[in-house]
Amino acid sequence: MGTFLMAAAGFPTLVFTAALGVVVAFWLLVAVGVTTPDAFDSDADLDAWGMGGVPVVVAFSLLTAVAWLVSLAGTLLLDPVVAPGMGRALVRVAVLAAALLGAWRVTGVLVGPLRRLFPDEPGPPRANFTGLTRTLRTGQVDAGLRRAEVADQDGSAIRVRQAGAEPLTYGVPGLLYAYDDTGEHFRAAPYVAALAPRGHAA
Repeated sequence: MGTFLMAAAGFPTLVFTAALGVVVAFWLLVAVGVTTPDAFDSDADLDAWGMGGVPVVVAFSLLTAVAWLVSLAGTLLLDPVVAPGMGRALVRVAVLAAALLGAWRVTGVLVGPLRRLFPDEPGPPRANFTGLTRTLRTGQVDAGLRRAEVADQDGSAIRVRQAGAEPLTYGVPGLLYAYDDTGEHFRAAPYVAALAPRGHAA
C-alpha cells in the first residue's frame, strides 16, 4: 500500500491524481444538482481530437481516469527496474507522455458507443406534432390522460386528453389539434369528427 500511495503522489502520476480529484469533485456537484454534465460544452470543441460527440466533462473524465491508470501502472512497473537518478527521471517523463498519448487513444475509442446517448440536436418539440393524426395505443381516450402512438424519432408515446363528447377508441385516428405546455399533453379529437361539417355525424 505504501508503494501504491507513493506512486500516486509522485511524479508523473501526481499530475493525474490532482486532475482526478477535480473530476470527482465535479461529478459530486452534478449528483447534488449544483451543475450539469454539459456545463462546459460551449467552451471547447473536441471533434478535432477525436473525442467529440459527448459532453466535454465526460471526455475529460475518461481521459483523466485512463491517464491516471496508465501512469500509475507504468510507475509501479518501471521504478523497481530502473536505478534512481537521471535514468529514472527520463523514464518517468516517458511514462507521462505515454499516459497522455494512451489515454487520448483509449478515450477516443470509449466515447464512440457513448455518442448515441448524447445526440447533437434535441428531438423535435412536442408542439411540432400539432395538426398530425395518430392512432391510439390505449383502448380509449376521454377527459383523462392516455397515450397515443406518435411517429417520434425515439419511438416514444405522448399523452393526450380528449375533452369532447365523443371519446377516441383504439385504432381510430386522432387529430392532435393543440398542445398544452403546462400539462405537457395534446388535445385530441377523432379525426373524422374533427373534419366533418358542424351538425353532421362522424
